[in-house]
Amino acid sequence: MSSLTATDRPVRARCAVAALFFTNGFLFANVVPRYPEIKSGLDLSNAALGTAIAAMPLGALMLGLAASPLIKRYGSARTAVVSQLLMGFNILLVGTAPNFAVLCLGLFLAGSLDAITDVAMNAHGLRVQRRYGRSILNSFHGLWSVGAVVGGIAGAGAAQLGLSLAVHLAIVGALAVGSALTSSRFLLPGPEDAERAPAAETNGANGADGANGSDGSRAAAGRRSWLRRPVLMAFALLGLMTAATAVIEDAPASWGSNYLQNELGSSPFIGGMAFMALQGTQTVARLLGDRVVHRLGDRTTARIGGLLVLVGMGVALLWPSVPTTVLGFGLCGIGIATIIPAAFHAADEIPGLWPGAGITVAAFLLRVGFLVSPPVIGLIADAESIRLGLVLVPVAGLALLATSGILDTRHVDADTRSTDADTP
Repeated sequence: MSSLTATDRPVRARCAVAALFFTNGFLFANVVPRYPEIKSGLDLSNAALGTAIAAMPLGALMLGLAASPLIKRYGSARTAVVSQLLMGFNILLVGTAPNFAVLCLGLFLAGSLDAITDVAMNAHGLRVQRRYGRSILNSFHGLWSVGAVVGGIAGAGAAQLGLSLAVHLAIVGALAVGSALTSSRFLLPGPEDAERAPAAETNGANGADGANGSDGSRAAAGRRSWLRRPVLMAFALLGLMTAATAVIEDAPASWGSNYLQNELGSSPFIGGMAFMALQGTQTVARLLGDRVVHRLGDRTTARIGGLLVLVGMGVALLWPSVPTTVLGFGLCGIGIATIIPAAFHAADEIPGLWPGAGITVAAFLLRVGFLVSPPVIGLIADAESIRLGLVLVPVAGLALLATSGILDTRHVDADTRSTDADTP
């Protein structure tokens, strides 16, 4: 990584991390609209295609935990760049797989590399955020969402134009490689803890001063009181929080269209509005979320989000209709927009762990939620109805309310704010 001056490093590093997030969202979203072509090209059954796609979360769960040791040894910047480079090459393997086994291998590697990239770029984003001294992580996640939307549109456009899979994904892979190599020039150098404030600074420079020093120490201790909780308890609460978020985010993607069409009688186009409502409002809320978090703190923002989910989907399920359901999922998108960045931030601040270890565990538990949620709702739907299965969404909103206390009342301490002249 090239060495940059203290005054221009935060802005350039922020742009570099933003590029990694956007590219990560953009990359595999290009593949999703082309699943039908992959299925027909390999003459796969629906079950076979579903099994191949399941290799992605399997790879993420099996190898995603390698992110922390890699970050400890090589740093978050190098880990994020190299894993995204490999993702750029691997996407071509997915698109040109000659048989079912190779397709499964490509998707398994895609899930594994995506999990490692996810942890590493979030870890580096938190480094940049500490330099800024204010919340910026939500904007990175917002750009990931924008990248996913753009990638999906690009993939659908390539399919409509009849562009071959090999050519299409070679172009996408080359863009990902170029983005990773360019970003590597501007990411922060140095150790992972370089931006963390020393304990002495956190407690105030004049710790012996009876009034100011003591008050400063008590204030800092109050803001980080949750850090004294046992690590296992912290991870249990963060795990419940991330799993609940996964339930809320996955519900419209896996079941929204089926619910609107089969139980509420909507058209296929309107059926897709459940997913688009959540993704659309979530993207906008993430792009605006840093200002809200900076003013209210992670804890209050999460509590408001949990209430939006509880009330929005609670009303939609009590008085079922197409408009209330679409509106309910839209409120869910706003409610969960800042939860995962907040959970990653909280996990990264747990003391005594390897660099990136907290985010690695939080991301692992999030992916467990995504893996478990669809079949659980499906079992309830088979036994009763999709409407009853979707009751898990407001229940997950309650879980967000119950676990929000693990989050800090302030997102970034004033003691660690950057004084760089060019910081926006």
